[in-house]
Amino acid sequence: MKLNKLIETLGISTESASNPDITGIQSDSRKIEPGALFVAIKGTASDGHEFIDKAIALGAAAIVGERRPTDHPAEIPFVKVGDSAKALGLLMAAWFDYPSEKLILVGVTGTNGKTTTATLLYEMFRRMGHKAGLLSTVCNYIDGKAVAATHTTPDPVELQALLAQMVNAGCEYVFMEVSSHAVEQKRISGLAFDGAIFTNLTRDHLDYHKTVENYLRTKKRFFDELPSTAFALTNIDDKNGLVMLQNTSARKLTYSLYSLADTKGKILASYFDGTELEINGREVAVRFVGHFNAYNLLAVYGTAVALGKEPLETLVALSEMPPVAGRFETLQSPLGYTAIVDYAHTPDALINVLKTIRDVQCGNGRIITVVGAGGNRDKGKRPLMAEASARLSDQLILTSDNPRFEEPDEIINDMASGLTVEYKTRTLLIPDRAQAIKTAALIAQKGDVILVAGKGHEDYQEIRGVKHHFDDREQIREIFNAQ
Repeated sequence: MKLNKLIETLGISTESASNPDITGIQSDSRKIEPGALFVAIKGTASDGHEFIDKAIALGAAAIVGERRPTDHPAEIPFVKVGDSAKALGLLMAAWFDYPSEKLILVGVTGTNGKTTTATLLYEMFRRMGHKAGLLSTVCNYIDGKAVAATHTTPDPVELQALLAQMVNAGCEYVFMEVSSHAVEQKRISGLAFDGAIFTNLTRDHLDYHKTVENYLRTKKRFFDELPSTAFALTNIDDKNGLVMLQNTSARKLTYSLYSLADTKGKILASYFDGTELEINGREVAVRFVGHFNAYNLLAVYGTAVALGKEPLETLVALSEMPPVAGRFETLQSPLGYTAIVDYAHTPDALINVLKTIRDVQCGNGRIITVVGAGGNRDKGKRPLMAEASARLSDQLILTSDNPRFEEPDEIINDMASGLTVEYKTRTLLIPDRAQAIKTAALIAQKGDVILVAGKGHEDYQEIRGVKHHFDDREQIREIFNAQ
C-alpha cells in the first residue's frame, strides 16, 4: 500500500514528496523488515523515538512519530502526529481494511468479571449458531481455533490482525476484554464498537494508574468514545455504574440485582454446583455460583437481548453454559471437603468469593484460604487482600502468586502487615505455593472448603522473569488422587 494512501486515515500528509510502497507496519523496531512503516511510540518503559535510527538501518521506508529527529534523513518520509499510539491503531485498521466495521464488536471492561462475561458471550453465540471470536486474558479464539493470549487486550498490530483473521473465518460477532491499560495506551484506537459492558470497579492496577480516580476516568473514556449507534450496558449496583453513562452518546442500558433496571435479577437459591436465578420475571437454573457470577450472567443476558436475541432463547442458553476455567472452579475431595480455585486477586474479588462460600456453606465447616499477591504490582492492595481473607476465613495461608522480580518473602510480609494480632494467630506463611496447598489439604476436614485464590486459570508461576509450569488445579487433583 502506498504511504500517502495509508496515512489518509490520519487526516494529514507527509512532509516529503516521496510516496514509497509500505510492506508492513510495526511499533517494535526489532521487527522491522525492508519497506515497513515504523511508528515511534513513547511507552512506559522505553521511547520508540530513540530507535528510529535502528528502524531505518533495518530498512524502514517511512516513520510516524510525535517529534522529528534533528538528523533525520531527508529521503525517509517522516509523518508527524500528535499521538503516535492513537495513530498506530488507525493505521493498522486501514492496513487490514477496517475489520471491526465488518464485525459486531462488544467490549467488556471493569475490575472483575471481564473474562467470564466475554467468554460466556462467545460460547453463547456459538451455541446459537453464529461464528464468533473471543479476545480475553485466558485465550483468544477465532471461532473454534485457539490463539494464545499475551495481554488482556493485544497491541494494535496483533489486535487488528486477529480481527482480520476473524473476518476471513466468517465470524459475525467478537467479544473482547478491554483493560484499563488498553484504553490508556490507545490499543483500542481504530476499533468500531457496537456495544460496551461495565461490570464493576474496585482497587486494582494502581501501580500503573496511581489513583482510583485515574483508573475510573480511564474506564469511563471507553464509554465516552462510543458512537450513538452502539449500546452501553452498566451495572447500576456498582457505585460507579451510572458514572459510565454520564457522557456517552450510546444507547444506555442497565442491569441489577437490587434496583429497577432493564435487566433485573434475583438469586433464589445457591449451591456449590450452581444457582437458581430469576431474570426479568423468569426462573433459570445455571451452573455458576455467587453474587458476582449472577452479575456476570445478567450482563450476558442484557447484551444478548440488546443484540436482538429473544429473552427465552437467551435463558435456555444460559442454563447450558459451563463455568469458565479457574473462576470458582469446584473440586471435591474423596475425604468430604471441597476445594475452589478462583482468579480473585483484588480485595473486593476475594471478599465476593469468600462471602459466596460462606453463604452456600451456611456455617457448616471451615474456610481455609490460600492466597498470595503478584510481584511488581500495586503494593498497596497487599495488606488489604490479607485482611479481607483473614476476616472471612477460619484459617489463612499466605503464599506466593507470581513474584516476578520481587522476593516472595517480602511480598508475603507486605500482606501480613495488614493482619491484626488475632488474625496472625490463625495465619501461616508458606512461600512455596505447592506446599501451601498441600498444607491446606492436610488441615481440611469433612465439610470444610479450601479456597486457592489469585491464579485461577493460569498454568505457570513467573519467578525472576521466567515462567515455570504451575497449575493450582493440577496440584489439587494430585492431592485428591493420593487420598
